Amino acid sequence: MRAITVPTPGGPDALVLSDVDEPTPGPFEVIIDVAAAGVNRADVAQREGKYPSPDGAPAWPGLEVSGTVVEIGASVAAWKVGDYVVALLPGGGYADRVAVDEGLVLPKPRRVDLVEAAGLPEAVATVWSNLFMSAGLEAGETLLVHGGTSGVGTIAIQLATALGVTVYATAGTPEKVAMTEQLGATRGINYRDEDFVDVIAQATGGRGVDVVLDMIGGDYLARDVNALATGGRIMVIAAQGGNEATINVGRLMQKRGRIWGTTLRARPLEERRAIIAQVREHVWPLVEAGKVRPLLDTVETLDFTHRAHQRMESGEHIGKILLAVR
Repeated sequence: MRAITVPTPGGPDALVLSDVDEPTPGPFEVIIDVAAAGVNRADVAQREGKYPSPDGAPAWPGLEVSGTVVEIGASVAAWKVGDYVVALLPGGGYADRVAVDEGLVLPKPRRVDLVEAAGLPEAVATVWSNLFMSAGLEAGETLLVHGGTSGVGTIAIQLATALGVTVYATAGTPEKVAMTEQLGATRGINYRDEDFVDVIAQATGGRGVDVVLDMIGGDYLARDVNALATGGRIMVIAAQGGNEATINVGRLMQKRGRIWGTTLRARPLEERRAIIAQVREHVWPLVEAGKVRPLLDTVETLDFTHRAHQRMESGEHIGKILLAVR
């Protein structure tokens, strides 16, 4: 089968369309004929040699797919051949087929077409596990989302809004700011022209926000603390702005705040299964009802994966970038 491999780490041109062996299912795995794969920042880091697949996963990138079940392992009970599904992966999604544990698979939502559905699993699992399972975000609370027009950001705004949370979101252009508000944010913040700490203070009467979803890291972290309400939680899911940060520990203590850094793909299988089970119970009904949807920016074919990565690195995209495999 075809897969996008990275023989030598580097820029987008390091992505090579290759022939690899087709996967075979383990006892609790299904084989998915891939219709589309999501493109994520983690894939860029993997291409650069900074974020390899965990042990046991294919060496090539791809953390989420949509497609059709074409084979099941001997002990699989939840799925059958012919099911239209989406799946969260530890790697290997940039390919014609992929093997995945049955507990990481979800049914394709009725309101979402098969290609479009590939934009859901990684973002939804990241948002649900961080904001609701870990941070305990509840209706009536306030949330600040950095990168509000990213794949994760667009889902976070929609999901939190649908569950009764007041959302603020940062973005880098007037167009992107407007999109955050169209998706449900009470106030979009142009980080190039505005200080989000000041805007949050004004918008909340000096109280601050209960939760921050931060995919920037770096010098944003100190400012997150300043924007935090008493008892607030900062969830750090990426470090696009750098790995080093200096914060005012005294201020964090005064606010009784918490900073929690997480990743998703490296979690034990049972944790990832638990996340997907909660997503199916709590989030999938909202997707089925049309209250949460993937926002698509670009769909490239597998042959043009390098263009998808160039688009991701440009920072100009709004929503998800996908690879159409079939």
